[in-house]
Amino acid sequence: MRLGILSFAHLHAEAYVQNVRAMRGVELVGIADQDSTRGQRFARDFAVDWFNSYDDLLAEQPDGVIICSENANHAGLVLKAAAAGVPVLCEKPIATTLEDAQAMIDACQQAAVQLMIAFPMRFNTPIQQAAQVMASGQLGQIYGIKGVNQGECPRYHREWFVDKTLAGGGALMDHIVHLADVLRWTLQSEVVEVFAEANHILYADEADVETGGMVMLTFANGVFASIDCSWNRPPYYPTWGGLAMEVVAEKGLLTVDAFKQTATVYQHTLQRPTWAYWGSDANQAMIAEFVACIREGRAPAVSGQDGYKALEVVLAAYRSVETGQPVRLGA
Repeated sequence: MRLGILSFAHLHAEAYVQNVRAMRGVELVGIADQDSTRGQRFARDFAVDWFNSYDDLLAEQPDGVIICSENANHAGLVLKAAAAGVPVLCEKPIATTLEDAQAMIDACQQAAVQLMIAFPMRFNTPIQQAAQVMASGQLGQIYGIKGVNQGECPRYHREWFVDKTLAGGGALMDHIVHLADVLRWTLQSEVVEVFAEANHILYADEADVETGGMVMLTFANGVFASIDCSWNRPPYYPTWGGLAMEVVAEKGLLTVDAFKQTATVYQHTLQRPTWAYWGSDANQAMIAEFVACIREGRAPAVSGQDGYKALEVVLAAYRSVETGQPVRLGA
């Protein structure tokens, strides 16, 4: 199995290199990046071949590619890969517009190649265990869920995250999608209404996009949920943030923290403490699923349509912020 990475714009690409190399029988063909300085830097850092164009890497006929570009550039790269007949694992969000998202889905369907969206929380062991409890019925009727997916301002890792043209927005675009997908998946129901508030209080002098946000979702089955998607962690926090849920139900309360399996490490050589993860690796499991769906010639566990539905929630949240009113999906 030969995989390539198209663009190193997203910081997750650095982890994906290690995930690919950890898999038996999987080879990293190389990386391509339109930013030659960035591409050559990471090629040196990871001792991997660098291609000065995406077309050149695709010409190597890899078995699959992982797209880690700026959000606004996802569509163009997915269309390139589909035209070359190459399956795709695309970073989240799937795109910045529903039109681009649908074009990506259509192109991959027409080319008969898999399109998988990078929602690693589907493969996170604590979240999977919570999903099993919710599906078992032992909690009875689920009434509501409080979700948090917070983090630090990502401009410290990549400046484009606070560029509205490239990112599509700020904290709402960055952090709603993970929980929107987890909630759809665990509740087996679709979002029918979105109400959102956002502001620019946090990191006010460092970003021109919204940095704080609270989203309320109503599902077709009557469950309501909240998502705090704010960039409210300081730069010296041990990690970029986290994801957690509290599920309020008829017969009890279920709490789950996706990143609780950590040890806090303090070192004289570092300016801030760090978290060393000793538990499951959701990224590794996600990459393994991408490889498996290619090998087995089947649809991935997380589809382009899943990416579309999560983006639909994000864009509804932006409309709600603009109007100050709830937004009905499909209306």
